[in-house]
Amino acid sequence: MGVARSTGEGSVLVDEGAGACQVQVGRVEAKGTGADVSENQNLLAEQRRALILDEVRRRGGVRVNELTRKLGVSDMTVRRDLDALARQGVVEKVHGGAVPVVEASTHEPGFEAKSGLELTAKEDIARAAAALVTPGTAIALSGGTTTYALAHHLLDVPDLTVVTNSVRVADVFHAAQRTSGQRQGAATVVLTGGVRTPSDSLVGPVADQAIGALHFDVLFLGVHGISVEAGLSTPNLAEAETNRRLVQSARRVVVVADHTKWGTVGLSSFAALDRIDTLVTDGGLPAEARAEVSEHLRRLVVAGEPESENGADGSDGPGA
Repeated sequence: MGVARSTGEGSVLVDEGAGACQVQVGRVEAKGTGADVSENQNLLAEQRRALILDEVRRRGGVRVNELTRKLGVSDMTVRRDLDALARQGVVEKVHGGAVPVVEASTHEPGFEAKSGLELTAKEDIARAAAALVTPGTAIALSGGTTTYALAHHLLDVPDLTVVTNSVRVADVFHAAQRTSGQRQGAATVVLTGGVRTPSDSLVGPVADQAIGALHFDVLFLGVHGISVEAGLSTPNLAEAETNRRLVQSARRVVVVADHTKWGTVGLSSFAALDRIDTLVTDGGLPAEARAEVSEHLRRLVVAGEPESENGADGSDGPGA
């Protein structure tokens, strides 16, 4: 039975029997190069903070009073959102507002810091990427919060062999087996070993040697940054080499990355764009970026949009 609960910034209808939530979300209208939100107080905190972060990055800074008008929420709510974004290390609070944090190419956020960003986009991307997986195949999942989200959507795909250098991804499959027991068709998981990074990936000679001896049908690859000039990049030199080995061992490469990764460049590049078969991203990717992607990649999948609208021909699925 549904129960209405007040959150202080809107109401949430909770179906306690199914464990699902339905949330009334405000309308977002594109205007020019930015986004404006109609006056309402029902946006989830995660969605509000994503909009604030986009605004900070687009304009180079925002003021609290501007955000209260745009989002239709209180001054205190905006300040709490800015505090949360500052704790995640993505904005810097200044008097009366916030400015973006300019990260060095060597800066590597931890898993927990990244896991709170772009949650809706990552979930949409994970769902779209899971639809590309064929039962009975051997796949690889790199480290990252988007591949971690993808792993949850693969638990019911039968007879998979999953190679991963992510402790978090392996834990998803192992936790499912501990909860439901060993069932027929459950995935076989191969964890590479290696040295742990801040993002909970395993890298280094042990990981590289293990990956180099394997061959898999599809690699689902999370990235720190993606651009035309630098290709795929990461701030971690050892992770760059391990990712390079993953790419070399895969018949097909599918990058899963939200729109904020576009234009970001880390210290070390490990693959050119033309080495990627498919990019799965979210609807926040700008039109000009989509055009650039389509020039270099065989397939672009924008979660929630028909492929005919994002320029893909649909002929290059991983099972082909």
